[in-house]
Amino acid sequence: PLKKVYPEVDVVSTPTGDDVAMIHANNATSDINAWMHLFEEFLVLAGKKLDKETVFRSFFFSALTDADADAGNLLTYGYYSGENITGLKEGRPLLVRSPESKFTIANLMRAQILSVFGALKIGMDILKKEEVKIDRLTGHGGLFKTPRVAQQILADVLETPISVTENAAEGGAWGIAILAAYVDKASELSLAEYLKSKVFSASSTITIEPNYDDLPGTHKFMDRYQKGLDIEQAAIEHTEVD
Repeated sequence: PLKKVYPEVDVVSTPTGDDVAMIHANNATSDINAWMHLFEEFLVLAGKKLDKETVFRSFFFSALTDADADAGNLLTYGYYSGENITGLKEGRPLLVRSPESKFTIANLMRAQILSVFGALKIGMDILKKEEVKIDRLTGHGGLFKTPRVAQQILADVLETPISVTENAAEGGAWGIAILAAYVDKASELSLAEYLKSKVFSASSTITIEPNYDDLPGTHKFMDRYQKGLDIEQAAIEHTEVD
């Protein structure tokens, strides 16, 4: 149990009644998708044709293999809407850099992925201060479709081992379908038993530890992210939305 109420933390429960502290961030990969569309447009103009998955994998892997740990002093906010955790009522997607920033594709992609986890980290830091012990987290969603990249960066951001299953890219509809299928077995198995024996038993899982060599750079980006929130607020105040 938490010692007090936090506006950044929603206390909910699993279907079986276990307490859950949910850090609910509103913005995730919309800006990454926008940048990918831009690069796809360039490929068309250049007379090249690559499928969408190849484009994503190429750019994502560059964030892991060719980028600076702090994303080359770039700063991005993929805010398409307001963000409760950071106290912003609207969103303005932003890319901010200094003349000395290392503006490369690899650093841009690393900054984008780091930024996806910015609000999440602020909320998770509250749980750490509350002495909530976290042994391992599971990454789920389309961001983890490209192997290892977002998983490693999230492990670095939260300084926590991150596990990803082979079906991690499946979304909410998949989860609802599983619950619907469970109805026929509810008299025989608890939900936890059903998930363990029927759903996840055949799924391979990969767990990645934080890369401690990259932690100083990751911390540097996250400090930049929090200090730069006033820039995002100024963009909201001084730009209109049609």
